[in-house]
Amino acid sequence: MTARARATALLAGMCVVAVAGIFPASAQERAGAPQGGAGAEGRVTARPAAGLEAALEQTVKDGFPGVVAYARRGERESRLAAGLADRASGERARPGQRFRIASNTKAFVSTVLLQLEGEGRLSLDDSVERWLPGVVRGAGNDGRAVSLRQLLNHTSGIYDPTEEPEFFAPYLERHEWGYVYTPREVIARAVRHAPYFKPGKNVRYSNTNYLLAGLVIEAVTGHGAPSEIRRRILAPLGLKDTSFPLTDPEVHGPHLHGYDLAGRDVTRFSPSYDWTAGAMVSTVDDLARFHRALFGGRLLRPAQQRELLTTVRFRGKPAYGLGVQRGKVTCGSGRKAERVGVWATDGAGPGFMSMALTTADGERQLVFAVNLYDLGAELKDKVPFPLGTGLGEIQKAALCARA
Repeated sequence: MTARARATALLAGMCVVAVAGIFPASAQERAGAPQGGAGAEGRVTARPAAGLEAALEQTVKDGFPGVVAYARRGERESRLAAGLADRASGERARPGQRFRIASNTKAFVSTVLLQLEGEGRLSLDDSVERWLPGVVRGAGNDGRAVSLRQLLNHTSGIYDPTEEPEFFAPYLERHEWGYVYTPREVIARAVRHAPYFKPGKNVRYSNTNYLLAGLVIEAVTGHGAPSEIRRRILAPLGLKDTSFPLTDPEVHGPHLHGYDLAGRDVTRFSPSYDWTAGAMVSTVDDLARFHRALFGGRLLRPAQQRELLTTVRFRGKPAYGLGVQRGKVTCGSGRKAERVGVWATDGAGPGFMSMALTTADGERQLVFAVNLYDLGAELKDKVPFPLGTGLGEIQKAALCARA
C-alpha cells in the first residue's frame, strides 16, 4: 500500500524527489525517458558514491531501525546497509535481505497489461466493463466509462477503501495478522461508495485501480495474475528473490523485520488486501534489475514503452505514468542547484517503506528500503515514520552528478 500525502510540509525537508504519497508531489517537470540501461553483463562492484555511507548512517540516527540500498553509476554498482534487520535478535541489516515492496508491485502489473496490449490481446482504451462485466457498477460507478488506462494512471476516480481506518481493524485492532480479504471483497467495498470524480477529470491514487487491473489480467489470460508476473517478468529476468504471496502473512528467507513507531514488530501481516496493488516481496538488487529492464526498453515494445512513460498532468498533482511516476531530485543549493529528472516507483505499508529511482538518462539508479512504517499513524493523518535528513541525503548522494 502506498502512503497518501500526509503532512507534506514536514516531509519536504527530508525527501527531495516528488513522487506519489510518500514524498512531496509538487514538482512535475518533465523527465525524459531513459535511453537504454545497463544490462546484466559488465557491471562491477565499486566504492559507494561520496556521502552515501554517511547518508545511510544518518537514516538510522533519524530513527529507522535499518536501511538497505543499491546504487549504480554507469556500470559501477554498490550495495550498502546500516542498522538492524531484527531488533529482537540484534541481527544486522544486509543488502540482500527481503522486504515487502508494497506499491512498487504496481509497475509489474502495468508491465503485464502493456505486454498484453503489445500482443494485440487488449487495448488500454478498452473499458473495464468489457473485461469485468458488472464489477464496477452502483453508487455512481460505471465500468463502461472507465478505461484500463485510467486504472493504471489513477484517473478513474474509483474509491479506495484502504484509506479507511475500519478497513484495517482486523489487523490493527484485533491483531488478526493472517486475516484475509479477497480482491473482489475490496472492490465490492469500493464501489459501494461514489467515485471521487468522473473518469479522466482528475487524478487520485487508488489501490482499487490495481486490484481491477489484476482481475483484467486474469480475464484476458485465463491465468492468475501472480503467475503471469512470474512467467513474464520474474523468470526471464532471474528475479529469484522476488515473490508474490497471496495470503501467507510471513516473509520467508533472509529478510528485514518491519516495525511501527511504537517499536512493535509488524512483519507478520497478511498481504491479501493488497494483491496486485502491493503484495510482492523483493530485494534492492531484484528491484534494480527490474527497473533496468523496464526503463531500458527490454520488457515492452516501443509503442507500449511510450505509453508507460506518458504522464497525466493536473495542477499540483503527481505526474503519473502507467505504474510509474516522474519527478526531480535537487542537487546542490542556491544558484548552482540542478534538478535531475528521475523515473520512480515507491511503496509503503505495515513496517516497510521503499523506493526505486532511475535517472532520465538511465545512467544512475538507486533502490532503498527502510524497516519502519506505521500504518496506524498514517490512517490517523499522522506522520508514519521518523523525520530527518537521511532519506534525502541518500537520494542526493546516489543520483547527483558529483563523483
